[in-house]
Amino acid sequence: MVHIGNSWDALLQDEFRSEYYLKLREFLKAEYSSRTIYPNMYDIFNSLRYTPYENVKAVIIGQDPYHGEGQAHGLCFSVKKGVAAPLSLQNIFKELQADLGISAPNHGELTDWTRQGVLLLNSVLTVRAGQPNSHKGMGWERLTDAVIRLLNEREQPTVFLLWGANARAKAVLITNPKHLVLTAAHPSPLSAYNGFFGCRHFSKTNEFLKSNGLEPIDWRIS
Repeated sequence: MVHIGNSWDALLQDEFRSEYYLKLREFLKAEYSSRTIYPNMYDIFNSLRYTPYENVKAVIIGQDPYHGEGQAHGLCFSVKKGVAAPLSLQNIFKELQADLGISAPNHGELTDWTRQGVLLLNSVLTVRAGQPNSHKGMGWERLTDAVIRLLNEREQPTVFLLWGANARAKAVLITNPKHLVLTAAHPSPLSAYNGFFGCRHFSKTNEFLKSNGLEPIDWRIS
């Protein structure tokens, strides 16, 4: 079955044994054996693998993985070094520069953030090549809802950054008053000018963390 390799394994064991997940698993086996699916099956759970439950300070929620060749690697909005940054990621870097004066890096891999406690979680963790939202409604949403509920239960103040309608739909799961929920338009070129640019979510996240005695995120990417 699934082996993430940290605290998420025990926390999500009931989900991975549930009927909906077993159905999802059978669906994925058929998809990966007959179509081109992203990310690589060994990268599906990288968001949880890179950021254990107890380390999470902030959560960025995306829609589903990039659907172009070589782009998705299990972290929302991130691409591996050597892969051109998609337009949504370019807009994230533009907002980061406007907010904190941090220049865009020469690559789009966001693993530096994950090591500091930023969980880069898509709502849906797999996708067919060239077909956005093609794995929507197959069960992933139930699993990622469970992840957010587990984080909501924690005492440690956490920031949830919800960009776009799919991410904002998760807001109903975040009921603990200790946490901060930040919402904005999606950073895609179609919507970034409708409220993503100027949202200042990076500095707001750090102000909240510092006000709660937590180390802020260094948003620079090396």
